[in-house]
Order: sequence, then C-alpha cells, then structure tokens
Amino acid sequence: MHLRHRLAAATLTITTVLVTAGPVTAAPGPTHIRDIQGTAHLSPLSGSTVTGVRGVVTGLKSTGFWMQDPEPDTDDATAEGIFVFTADAPEVNVGDEVTVDGKVTEYRSGGAKSANLTVTEISTPEVTTLGTRPLPAPVVIGSGGRVPPNAVIKRNAGDVETSGGFDPAVNGIDFWESLEGMLVTLPKPVAVGPYQATYGEIPVVNDDQNSVTRSARGGIVLQQHDGNPEIITLADKERTPSGVNVGDHFSGPATGIVDYIAGHFTLQLSSALSRVDSGLQRESTVDTPAGQLSVATFNVENLDPTDPQVKFDNLGATIVRNLKSPGIVTLEEIQDNNGATNDGTVDADRTFGALIDAITKAGGPTYAYTQINPVDGQDGGEPGGNIRVGFLYRTDLGISLAKGTAGGPTEAVTVTPGGGLSVNPGRIDPGNAAWAATRKPLVAEFLFQDKPVFVIANHWSSKGGDDPLMGRNQPARQPSSDKRTRQAGVVRDFVRQLLAADEHARIVVAGDLNDFEYSTAATTLAGAPLTDLPATLPDAERYTYVYQGNSQVLDHILLSKSLGADYGYDVVHVNSEFAVQDSDHDPQIVRLKF
Repeated sequence: MHLRHRLAAATLTITTVLVTAGPVTAAPGPTHIRDIQGTAHLSPLSGSTVTGVRGVVTGLKSTGFWMQDPEPDTDDATAEGIFVFTADAPEVNVGDEVTVDGKVTEYRSGGAKSANLTVTEISTPEVTTLGTRPLPAPVVIGSGGRVPPNAVIKRNAGDVETSGGFDPAVNGIDFWESLEGMLVTLPKPVAVGPYQATYGEIPVVNDDQNSVTRSARGGIVLQQHDGNPEIITLADKERTPSGVNVGDHFSGPATGIVDYIAGHFTLQLSSALSRVDSGLQRESTVDTPAGQLSVATFNVENLDPTDPQVKFDNLGATIVRNLKSPGIVTLEEIQDNNGATNDGTVDADRTFGALIDAITKAGGPTYAYTQINPVDGQDGGEPGGNIRVGFLYRTDLGISLAKGTAGGPTEAVTVTPGGGLSVNPGRIDPGNAAWAATRKPLVAEFLFQDKPVFVIANHWSSKGGDDPLMGRNQPARQPSSDKRTRQAGVVRDFVRQLLAADEHARIVVAGDLNDFEYSTAATTLAGAPLTDLPATLPDAERYTYVYQGNSQVLDHILLSKSLGADYGYDVVHVNSEFAVQDSDHDPQIVRLKF
C-alpha cells in the first residue's frame, strides 16, 4: 500500500492539540454560530468563553453533537454549523433546539506540527434543551445551489490560517471551510474513488459538477494545476455501502454534515445509501504480436507467502489474462519468505516461486526470475518484510539473461567499455545516500532475438510525511520529493552511461516512482533522455493509482530513443478503481518492436 495513505489514515488516532488564536476573553452573549466560525479557517473567538449559542441538533457521535443555526444570515462565507464536544455520549437528540455555553477551541488531529486543518468546536459545554424544531434545509452542492471551485485549492500561498484571503467562491479549501459543521446535500453523487473498508470512506463529486478532467471510467484526474477541490469523502462505516467502485452512483442524494478528518473534508452521512453499480470492468491489454517484446511493471503490494493463496491466484490470473503474459515483468514490493516476521530472513525464493506457480495455474508460461536480496532492514517498507524489486522473464520466448554473475546487495553495477554490465543483474549505486531506507534500483541485461535490452526496475521513496492537498500549507509541502529527485538523478546518470557506451542502447526504465508525471523527479529522469510513457497519454488517461479520489500517476515506463519510435503502451486498470483489490496499483505494459 502506498505509505502516504497509511499515514493519513493513522492521523485519526494520533495525539491532538487545541489551537488558540489571540487572547483568551469572554465573548458577550448570546453568540451566533456564524460569529464563532467567522470568515477564516480559525475562529476569531478561539479561546473565548461564549454563552447562549443557539442551534438545532443535526447529528450525533460518541463524543458530541453538531448543531446549526436555524436562522442563518445571507453571508455564504460564514458557516452556520458547529461541533459541540461533550467528551462522552451527548444527552441530546437530533431535532432538539438547544443553547450552549462553553469555550471555543480549534481541534487539530496529528499534533501541533501537523499540516491538518483544525475543526472549530465548543468544548466543556453547558447544554440547555429548549424543545424541538425542524432541521434546517441542507445546502445543495451543485446546480441550483453552491458550486465548489473545480481546480484551485488556494490561490494565496502560505499557511491558510494566517495568510488571509478567505474566498469560498475561488478557493476550494475555503469553500468547504465555509460549510464546516453544516448540513449539505449532493443530489447526484458519483464515486471517484473506491470504497475504503477501514473507515467506510468513499470519495465523491456531484455528477453535475463541471470538473476539469474526468476519466472515461468515471474518476477524476489529478493535474499539476488542478487539485480537484470539488471532491468530498462520504464517511460513516454504518451508512456507506461497501463494494463501491469508481463511477458507481447511489440510491439517492448524499446528505450529511461537513467535517474534516485526516487531511480531507468529509460528509458525515445522515442516512444510509445504497450502491448503484456502474458496471465498471477490469481491463485487459491486447496480445503482443509475434516478434515483439512486451515489458510490464506491477507493484504487487507487500507480497509474501503468508498472504492468502487467493492473492497469489488473482495476481497470477491478472498477469496471464489481463497483461497477456508479458515477456518481462518488473515487480515491486516482493517481500522475503516470511513477510513481516522480523528474524533476519532476506531470501524471497518462496515468494517468487509461489507467484510463478500461480501464473502457471492460471494457464500462463513458467517464468524464470532474477533479483538480489537486500541487506536486512535497509530498504524500507514494512518492518521485517525486506521488500525489493525483481524480474520475471519468459525463456519460452527466447528471452534470457546476458552472461554475467549477479551482484551483491552493496555492490554497485558499472557499465563496461563494451556497453555491458559488470554484474548481471546489478544494483545501481546502492551505497548512495539517496537510497537510504529505500529500495535500490536493479538493472538487468536481457537478450531477445539475440539483441540486448537493459531493463531497470525501480521503487522510489514514498510520499510519507508530505502535506495533504487540503491542508493548512498551500501549496502542499512535499519534503519527500527532494529525495526522489536525488534518486532520479542517480538512475538518469546510469542511463547516460549506457547511452555513452552505445547511443543506440535499448533501455526500459520501469516501476513505482511514487511521483507524478509532471514532478521534478520524473522530469529529471526523463532528461537522460528518455520518453516517459504516462506523460504521452491524454490527460484523462494519466493514472495508475487512486488516492482520496484523485486518479494519478505513480508508476512509470520510460524508453530510450532506440525503442521510443514505435511501441504500444497500456495502463491496465484492474486494481486502483475497485473496492476489491489484489494491489493498490494498476500495472502497465509496453510492446516493443525490435
């Protein structure tokens, strides 16, 4: 699994802090909710004691309740809803009209240094029930209501809590903030990400939203200058339907309360929804014509023999039926023979063997494999798992490894004067600090039709530690990108060495680069020069992964000039858009004419 998703989910249980803006004073009462929310990301009354705050209870959870002013003003920039933090189960019901006295606080999950936004709350409350009252009509999102910005997250750079410039009509992050704690409804929600079972989350947009780049399969594509701020995530495991795939619709409108959890805005549903299946099918590529070499890349998500046999069977079937048994497959996230058991084991022969057996069971060929064991605990990933990259290749098609001895885990492969490799396969500059706690790239020289082709398998550093797109820092800071850019430079320089020895060298660079096609890392690598195939696709087709509703490129295949003139290329969507996955990445394949 992509690490950034794990970290975002984990912030739900990490230490939280309360943020106070300005001096602590007592605000004269009664106070309206809109006075507390203000026209900013932090309350102008944060730290103050407020009295007589009136509202109708619109939703409950185990630690408090939401309430909303039934008599709003006409200013869209000021939210009319708020969460009242009771710590224990609240003693109110939906529909109760109440007044609340308490302290205005800003709740930030993840600690003081977290890039998450805060949620404005009233804490240590004294609640008085006045009676009952009809709930306010939910704000319509989309045509006939409020339309969220569809490209700009925040026009003003900096910390949104201090930089000013609050404009919900222009900035997506301000738009949802202006609805914090309020009842809203999406009349025609459509899923742009699959159901996530851990928290029951489904990213959606309203289907009449004028999104800039929707994929042909119903998703929404992340682009360099379009962070898709119109996405909101349906939340509530008891009310979201399981099994939802990208492009699925629902039995009715999605109505609920706008909240913010773990780096993204969510809709806490007021009532359950049912799935309306769009019929999305897993893709298959075309057969490789005789005489052509197909090369695929596939992140198999922490694969090891402790995984259920069905995972191996499904991955084997995908390689055979959906990828059409490629000539060479670069694999990422192959773990050692006992997976997360941290006992010094680094061998992965059982892992490769089980996958090869699953391929033959699915009717495919018997692949050979090659790889280099890492040094125990040095390549990052799941502790004890010792993930690494490696190759499968088809000897039945006449594909073979060029002569040579496999290198060791700390031995740097070099280019020989004749344009070959000093060891085969070999790791590229494994002692370089750029690869600390990261998978080292592996290069192998293969022969096809007696012609050499160099394939470089990669799995670069994850995005763990980067800011969320909808976080306080805009644009989102990505400290991990510096490391990937250094890694890109190492691989680029090795490719240049191959090209210096033979300007017509056939080179394929493939794998999970953990970065976008427009990133500095990807463009640095392409400067070898190489053609980055995902970047050649139309915008609506550029994705190999879906994260929080954003379809995006993380996996790449790049070709040297000698291979880039005539090829066939597919991203084969079999995982990322589906609730049931065998990996969280989609594989890719290129068919090469020699």
